[in-house]
Amino acid sequence: MQIRHIQPDEIEAARLLMVDNNWGPRVQDSAVFRQLLAQSQLALVAVEDGQVVGFLRAITDGLFNGYMSMVIVAASHRGSGIGSALVRTAMGSDDRMTWVLRAGRDGVSAFYEKLGFRVSEVAMERPGVRR
Repeated sequence: MQIRHIQPDEIEAARLLMVDNNWGPRVQDSAVFRQLLAQSQLALVAVEDGQVVGFLRAITDGLFNGYMSMVIVAASHRGSGIGSALVRTAMGSDDRMTWVLRAGRDGVSAFYEKLGFRVSEVAMERPGVRR
């Protein structure tokens, strides 16, 4: 398995991975998904045997702050360390960086806690309307 920056010919496979795992209307339109990636500083894939089995998208200043927006692993590959590898690769080794994310899916808090995340009392959000 390889973790690396997404290649143009893998964008649709990453989008379909998200569609297949119920990520909703934000990933239905391929043009919108391509725009999300174009405006993000970081888009990684996990590739195994030529197949995209994981994806991560983040925005960051690369110095002090980063936000992970999308992290997905194919259901058939969950529990094998792919999600952890994606997150660790995105975060890098600079311990000055603060990373935030929304852990809004059931059962994911424990996964992120193992990677050093904790519930924050300082983060706030203004939720967007989901259509």
